[in-house]
Amino acid sequence: MLDMRLLRTQKEAIEAKLKTKDPAVNLSPILALDERIRVIKTTVEELKASRNHLSKEIGEKKRLKQDTTELMSEVAGLGDKIAILDQELGLLETDLTHQLACLPNLPRDEIKISPDPKDNVCIKTFGEKREFSFAFKNHVELNETLHLFDFKRAAKVSGSGWPAYRDVGARLEWALINYMIDTHLENGFTMWMPPHLVRPEMMFGAGQLPKFEKQLFKIHDEDYQLYLIPTSEVALNGLYYDEILKEEDLPFKYIAYTPCFRREAGAAGSQERGLIRMHQFNKVEMFCFATPDQSDQIFDEMMASAEQILQGLNIHYRNMLLVTGDMSFAAAKTIDIEVWLPGQNRYYEVSSVSHCTDFQARRSQIRFRHKDEKPELVHTLNGSGLATSRLMVALLENNQNEDGSVTLPVVLHKYLNGMKEIKPI
Repeated sequence: MLDMRLLRTQKEAIEAKLKTKDPAVNLSPILALDERIRVIKTTVEELKASRNHLSKEIGEKKRLKQDTTELMSEVAGLGDKIAILDQELGLLETDLTHQLACLPNLPRDEIKISPDPKDNVCIKTFGEKREFSFAFKNHVELNETLHLFDFKRAAKVSGSGWPAYRDVGARLEWALINYMIDTHLENGFTMWMPPHLVRPEMMFGAGQLPKFEKQLFKIHDEDYQLYLIPTSEVALNGLYYDEILKEEDLPFKYIAYTPCFRREAGAAGSQERGLIRMHQFNKVEMFCFATPDQSDQIFDEMMASAEQILQGLNIHYRNMLLVTGDMSFAAAKTIDIEVWLPGQNRYYEVSSVSHCTDFQARRSQIRFRHKDEKPELVHTLNGSGLATSRLMVALLENNQNEDGSVTLPVVLHKYLNGMKEIKPI
């Protein structure tokens, strides 16, 4: 959430920046609502001051045994006016909070302005696209003889868009997850295993509510009002909800493995069959809390840790600095790491590392204190480290052999009891 004081003092500049992410942004109604709230608050304060003055006068008259009927009637009238205004104020403040919560984070000054993802800037590449000397297959076609996943039985259990990994496929998925966790631990991250269901205020704090309500799975009944996490970012951000941290303890560099749940599984089509877009997928998430002075360095460390995983797997990738119109709601800066998927003939994101400045911290009231000074908002950063489904696709498609087998990267051998390739059955 943005600082209301910033909107008041820099309306035109802030609105122009926000429009680079969402052209529909209009700050005038928010500022008008804010002005109405401030006028009412001033009126209420004046009425309360008058009531206090009259109450003292009543006390004095009572002490002198004088009649206070008229004054008491006046005090009661002021009380009624205050109650009406307080009720109106509550409704207006709720409305203001909702409208502020729908504004995206401000993009940083260095971010390229464009609404078109095609304008994203490639800032780094690793390796090269594989050249095949045979007719290669996509991962769904490879699976016909490798039998790593069973999409039909998964659909029987849960409907379309849900995965089921089997046998070597399940083992390979678990190997990837463990390899990623080990890499991050070596790089100084601390591991968490957070809940997979969270309260609505945790979703609000992370920036998922109210804007993305329809993309979330939720449990709403007489006993529970919880949401399935779309990413463990939500749960990790919520760990310090409404807390003041010690500056000397920061930064906190966390990772968590969880399944992730999202309603939008993407458009159906031959290019997005199989694991490309699913309602449920596995991910190791990086999430960091830092002071504003630390946060840029932490961003670089998160990028390096994610890249190390792909380099260890020897998978070709590129880093794309996203333009304003392609960044997420809560991000001020985002770099997507994209791998080449031969079967889809295009790059797909496997990691998105975002600097969210104090946007989530203001929504969640997560602060730190420097010595005896007034608490400041922390900076939060998040990044996939990595999402496994598309990584699995990249591994299979880029390491396939003419006979339909798949050669496994050396870094995974120890997680698979020495298995070096997957052979057709």
